[in-house]
Amino acid sequence: MKFDVIQTHSPNIIDHMAESTSHAIHRTQRLADQAFDGLDESVQALRDHAAPKLNRVTHRASELAQQGVQSARDTGRRLRDSATQVSEGTTQYVRDEPVKSLLIAAAAGALLMALANILLERRNRG
Repeated sequence: MKFDVIQTHSPNIIDHMAESTSHAIHRTQRLADQAFDGLDESVQALRDHAAPKLNRVTHRASELAQQGVQSARDTGRRLRDSATQVSEGTTQYVRDEPVKSLLIAAAAGALLMALANILLERRNRG
C-alpha cells in the first residue's frame, strides 16, 4: 500500500517542485533585472554628477594654459626691452668713449683667445 501512495503523490510532488523552481527562477530574474536597472541609474547619476566637475576642471586647465602663454609673452617682451636698453646703452657708451670701448673690446677678445688656447691645450693633452 505504501507503494501506491508514493505513486499517487509523486506526480503532484514533482509538479509542485517544478512549479516552485520555475517561480524561483522568475523571481531571481526579476531581482537581477531590478539590480541592473539600479546599477544603470547609479552609473547615470554618477555621470551626471561628474560631468559638471570635469567641465570645470577642463575650463580651469584652459585658463591656466592661457595664463602661461600670456606670461611667456610678457617675459619675452620684457627680455626684448631689456636687451634693447642694454644695446642702446652700449651704443651710446661707444659714441661717448670710442677709445675706451676699443680697448675694452681688445682686452675682452684677448681674454677669450687665452681661454680658448688653454681649453685646446687641455683637450690635446687629454
